[in-house]
Amino acid sequence: MNVEALNGRLLFAIPKKGRLHERCLQLLAGADIQFRRSDRLDVCLVMNHPITLVFLPASDIPSFVGNGNVDLGITGHDVILEAKMQDKVTEIERLAFGKCALQVQVPERGPVKTVEDLAGKRVVTSFEVLAGEYFARADDRLALVGEQRTKIQYIGGSVEAACALGLADGIVDLVESGDTMRAAGLHAIATVMNTEAVLIKSNTPSRADHSPLINLIASRIAGVVAAGKYVVCSYNISREALPRAVLITPGRRAPTVSPLENTDWVDVSAMVVKKESARVMDELVEIGAKDILIYSLNNCRV
Repeated sequence: MNVEALNGRLLFAIPKKGRLHERCLQLLAGADIQFRRSDRLDVCLVMNHPITLVFLPASDIPSFVGNGNVDLGITGHDVILEAKMQDKVTEIERLAFGKCALQVQVPERGPVKTVEDLAGKRVVTSFEVLAGEYFARADDRLALVGEQRTKIQYIGGSVEAACALGLADGIVDLVESGDTMRAAGLHAIATVMNTEAVLIKSNTPSRADHSPLINLIASRIAGVVAAGKYVVCSYNISREALPRAVLITPGRRAPTVSPLENTDWVDVSAMVVKKESARVMDELVEIGAKDILIYSLNNCRV
């Protein structure tokens, strides 16, 4: 693509593959960001906004946003810390997908049972910075110095095989379902951090006139995320029981309460967390609510 075609357009970095890629495409569709991407190109123009999508490895996105001309990006919270970009980018929105834990793992049948047992030994990881900081604190607690301190070695892939192949006594790696960890005969003995996908922007934007579009896209994405997390609960309740009902369905900010004609009852509508909707309905029934309905959300603005 001609570089001149990028001039004046907002640059939005998207993971090009891996565990975040497909969910990012769904998020863009929900935010009505329309584009066509050729299989061989990692750059494409958005058709309905002055935006260029740049498909990059998720691990590189914080650096391009923090140090380059890229305005927005989607990556993992863990990757931002690993790249030491937390002071150069702002996390606009947690995206509620890509959730996993960066954990210390050791052979299940091995002698190492705690982080203190592993300190001073060999640790292999793709997260050299985060693992180094974590074990530096453990080494300090144990007063390990010089050659006694934990040896951190970086490898880019197949980290879970390092113990079985004699390269490490333990590893630090991301765990989502835990299937890969268990298949490698490993188990977790500590969690370094929990992480998920985040929308980020640069703290030093390349162009001030991009701010309105950045805010628009952030608002749309926040709406898509909220629509996936919440449902609308609508019900009728007596005015006498309304204070208790509001405690059950406080909404994101406040419930909507509408009077019903010629009655001491009101209609209440509130957003509730989707995974808690069954419990919410049960509690409303207990205080006398009637005609309780749950509506799914396709999209919203919050």
